[in-house]
Amino acid sequence: MPASADLLKELRIDRSAPPPAPSSRKRLALAAVGVGVLAVSIGAWVAFGRQQPLAVQTADVVALGNGGSASATVLDATGYVVARRMATVSAKITGKVREVLIEEGQHVEAGQVLATLDPVDADAERELASSQVSAARSAVGGVQARLKEAEANVVRLDGLVKQQLISKAQHDQAVAERDALRAELLTTQRNAHVASDRLRIADQGVDNTVVRAPFAGVITAKAAQPGEIVSPMSAGGGFTRTGIGTIVDMDSLEVEVEVGEAFIGRVKPKMPVEATLDAYPDWKIPGEVIAIIPAADRGKATVKVRVAIKVKDPRIVPDMGVSVSFLDAEANQQMAKGPTGALVPNDAIVERDGVKVVFVAGGDPMVAEQRTLKLGRAMANGQQVLGGVSAGETVVLDPPATLQDGARVRVATPENTTEE
Repeated sequence: MPASADLLKELRIDRSAPPPAPSSRKRLALAAVGVGVLAVSIGAWVAFGRQQPLAVQTADVVALGNGGSASATVLDATGYVVARRMATVSAKITGKVREVLIEEGQHVEAGQVLATLDPVDADAERELASSQVSAARSAVGGVQARLKEAEANVVRLDGLVKQQLISKAQHDQAVAERDALRAELLTTQRNAHVASDRLRIADQGVDNTVVRAPFAGVITAKAAQPGEIVSPMSAGGGFTRTGIGTIVDMDSLEVEVEVGEAFIGRVKPKMPVEATLDAYPDWKIPGEVIAIIPAADRGKATVKVRVAIKVKDPRIVPDMGVSVSFLDAEANQQMAKGPTGALVPNDAIVERDGVKVVFVAGGDPMVAEQRTLKLGRAMANGQQVLGGVSAGETVVLDPPATLQDGARVRVATPENTTEE
């Protein structure tokens, strides 16, 4: 028993004794762990503790007035370039095409020959009419000769009847024969005139085999080929052409746009406009309202407006898409006299504490600066601002409610639009 008690005492832990000193290797390991924990803490503070820049969309402020590139517009609309003078040229008669003298894009003058038809039938008609004219003129000559003889016979019998050498019946018969020949001469002369008219008609028939340009313009479509049958009216079945080609007078080009009924009151005749072709978005074409068509489209609730193009250019062709900005003439005149502020997109203007403000983005790193605005006229493509921002500055579009003055921002791109 005493031996067992001694063994239990040796196994008991003395908590009052000081802990053993660690070895140098253990001290190094503990120091390394501490440094690692400190580095992780600092990295976490850098990554998550600092404020992340907010991704935003921006736009530039445009100058108005002297040297400004913006105009005071009251309405924007879209439409197409159309030609007021355009024709599909066809032959006056039905016939087979012998020759086509046009190609797409070719400029032609008024009266220029575009194509010819086979003139065999027309030539035959003309030869027949010419023969009839010759026969009628020959008949006139024969009647005139007989009439001359009958008149001489009447003159001779006048003396004989006075001398009572012949009977009065013989004299009356000669007079009747003369009068009959005079009537016959009138008939043959009229027949000769009719034959001449028929010959002129036959000549016109020959001329109808030649297709000419009704006015000067550009060929936009070639519709027939040699050997095809053309006719001014379709014969059905798809085997007969109704036209030789299409000609467009490029000097008659204009723009047709459809304006919503709710905004048609803003458009006035002679109103200046700026037209922009979809094919050339950087080209501003001056124009003017010609007329407002007095009819509305019930289905689309629009009214058609005709716009004149003041620039003639080969790049403008029919059926091109075009955007039209209707300009405020009075406002543009005021802008021409002197600077009138800047144009700010409507999406950049928000209300904070009852006032209109924008956030100007700038600096490095980029921060958003809140600016209070002095507003001017409302325009179709933005808001005229008389104070608060200057042309050339960059403003934030659709600023979120959480955006505050001095907050860091960055311009959103397709690569970094995802929220972090």
